[in-house]
Amino acid sequence: MPEPGSARALLAQGDFRRFWASRIAGTAAGQMLMVALGWQMYALTGSAWDLGLVGLVQFAPALLLALPAGHHVDGSNRQRVLLAVLGVQCAVAACLAWASWQGWMGRSALLAASLALGALRTWQMPASQALLPQLVPREQLPRALALSSAALQGAIIAGPALGGLVYAGGAQAVYGLSALCFAAAGLCVAGIRSRPAATQREPLSWATLLAGLHFIRTRPVVLGAVSLDLFAVLLGGATALLPLFARDLLHTEAWGLGLLRSAPAVGALLMSLVLVRWPVQRRSGAWLLGAVAVYGLTMVVFGLSTSLWLSMAALAASGAADMVSVVIRQSLVQLATPDDMRGRVSAVNSVFIGASNQLGEFESGATAAWLGPVASVVSGGVGTMMVVLLWAGLFPALARHDRLSQRADQDEGKIN
Repeated sequence: MPEPGSARALLAQGDFRRFWASRIAGTAAGQMLMVALGWQMYALTGSAWDLGLVGLVQFAPALLLALPAGHHVDGSNRQRVLLAVLGVQCAVAACLAWASWQGWMGRSALLAASLALGALRTWQMPASQALLPQLVPREQLPRALALSSAALQGAIIAGPALGGLVYAGGAQAVYGLSALCFAAAGLCVAGIRSRPAATQREPLSWATLLAGLHFIRTRPVVLGAVSLDLFAVLLGGATALLPLFARDLLHTEAWGLGLLRSAPAVGALLMSLVLVRWPVQRRSGAWLLGAVAVYGLTMVVFGLSTSLWLSMAALAASGAADMVSVVIRQSLVQLATPDDMRGRVSAVNSVFIGASNQLGEFESGATAAWLGPVASVVSGGVGTMMVVLLWAGLFPALARHDRLSQRADQDEGKIN
């Protein structure tokens, strides 16, 4: 028999296995969809501005809809919400395939589809994150999160590559394959048998809408973990500058850029498999702070590197360090949050993540224009390590947090 809590034992649980498979299929579908949307937009307009708009209009709905989405998820059956989101995404992908096949696709239609997909993901992330803790025992949640993250990273690596290959048959082929993958993900979710019951929906008010923000603000461990990730990605991210580094500093071609882009996901995937086998069990706060510090250090190495292979190694190490941070942070947040609040807290967390990624790309571009690309990345990495030192002082409850399985408010004290 597999060891209790091991990857084999988790996957032997039918409901978790179906959730895990849906994560792979749904994420791969989304990644392929993004490849096709961006490539088709650029083929139609030849405009870098329009290419940027595809990403922007997907992020914009999160700012407007995150709080209502979280409130809705907390008052609904999370399984049904996730199933509905996957079903509508399947329909959007099928419409894109039909329109592309018929030659009807244009700039406005691509932007409208991007806006719809962004709005749907505003519900998808909190529903998915709130559903997982209902499918596994509390003590198995850190391992389940690591295994789920492994599925996510694997799909992030394979999805774009598969989408790029299938695009040889036209955009409609990628959209059609995405629709099939969304349908498969929906079937997996529909097959979950535990049928987690919906919690009682609270009346819609400013108090219930802002409850997720209030919960995070009054829990120093949760607030420290979420805000640490925000500032680490904001300062230390270098994704937006990878084309510049690949061409002008590492003197490589498009294949080198592809390797640089995939390196963090490869490192994250390998680390997620390590965390499934050997999860963080003690001194979780110190591990979290240490992982973010290592992330900052890897950015310094990447910024100073003049070798493609050293740069790839640094980015892979950054992905591994970030995965440690992600698993610990998600475990802290999920285990500290009551079930009837998980949707709203996850929705707020998703805005933090989206803002850090989008603003981080802007920060990287702005500082690169001012200081140069090397100084931009190196200063961001140093800034990330300084944030770790500052956060250790500002959030001592986070720094001393021990077991992930303990409730965060047992050793932190709530702030009223």
